[in-house]
Formats: sequence, C-alpha cells, structure tokens
Amino acid sequence: MSDWISHPENIVFVILAVVMVGAGFRSVTSRNVVHAVLFLVVALAGSAALFLLLGAEFVAWTVVLVYIGAVIVLFLFGIMITRAPLGMETQLSHSNQTKIGAAIVAGALFALISVAALQGFGDTEFVASPTRTDDLGLSIFQRFVIPFEVVSVVLLAALIGGIVLARRDPESTEELPAPQPTGVATTPSTNIAATAGRSAEGGDT
Repeated sequence: MSDWISHPENIVFVILAVVMVGAGFRSVTSRNVVHAVLFLVVALAGSAALFLLLGAEFVAWTVVLVYIGAVIVLFLFGIMITRAPLGMETQLSHSNQTKIGAAIVAGALFALISVAALQGFGDTEFVASPTRTDDLGLSIFQRFVIPFEVVSVVLLAALIGGIVLARRDPESTEELPAPQPTGVATTPSTNIAATAGRSAEGGDT
C-alpha cells in the first residue's frame, strides 16, 4: 500500500475518484435540475482528467468537447425550451422503497464490476503509453462505426424531441360573438354632444 501511494499519479487518481463519486452522487440527489447538470459536468471533467492520466489525450479532449461542450449544452437547452420546473416536483418523486431498491441495485452492480475487474486483471501493472490519434480514428470508423452512428442518431432524436416538446401549435381563433350592448355606446360625437349640453345648462343657470 505504501508503494502504491508513493506514486504521485495514484494520489491524483484518488483525488479525482473522490471528486467524481461526490459529483455523481450529488447529480442524482440534487433537487434542482440545473445543479444536477452542473454536477454532471464536474463528473465528466474528472473522467477527462483520468484519460489524461492514461495518456489518451485525444479521448480526454473529445470528452470535453463532445460531452461537456455539446451534450450538457443540449441538456440545458432542453430544460430552457421545455420550461421544466427547476425545483423539486412531488409528482415525479419516487417513494423511499424505490430509492432504497435503486441504491441496492447500484451497489450490487458496482460490487460485481469491481470483483470482475480484480479477478480479470489482479495485480497486473499497466504502463501508460500515448495513444495515437490515427489509431483511434481507424478504430472508431472501422471497428466501432455502428455504435458511433447509433450515438449520433440518439443525440439527433433527443434534439428533435426537445424541439417537438417546445413547439406550440397556434391556438384556434374562433370568432367570438359580439357582446350585446347594455346601454348607449359612447363615441367621440356623443361625448362632444354631452359636453356641449352640460355647458349650455351651466350658462342658463
């Protein structure tokens, strides 16, 4: 343990991991939608920093440009155009039993992934080597081209859905019946006549 903590990159990893876990927890527990999105920005920035530690600069800046610069902006854009409530919505809140069940499932999934990673890699040490951008480009557009296109379609569908929710159909303007007059309508001519009549009465007195 002392040998592991003596490396500065491991200390940076622990700090980033703590920040990411805290930001992720606040992202799902925050009662304000905008605050939740901002905590998600912190978590994604931490993942970009982890990619920098692994020597994958291209992936790190892709996370910054695509996820933080595009997806988060899309979230905020959707919140603004749909006029979503920023505070806590009681109708959308889950019961305590649902929250406890979700926490148990999340904890079990985390434990499963952790055990699988420890059994698969164990004490194997990985040497961080810079990743060439052309290798990543070939992998994305050859081996992973279908998932890449699926993600783009999902983002496009989210944008179209936000526009559809924000669009308002013009209300049907039906001709309303004219109000029935309850007395003598006042027009400029009748007002002038009434004023002249009052002036004449005052002169007679």
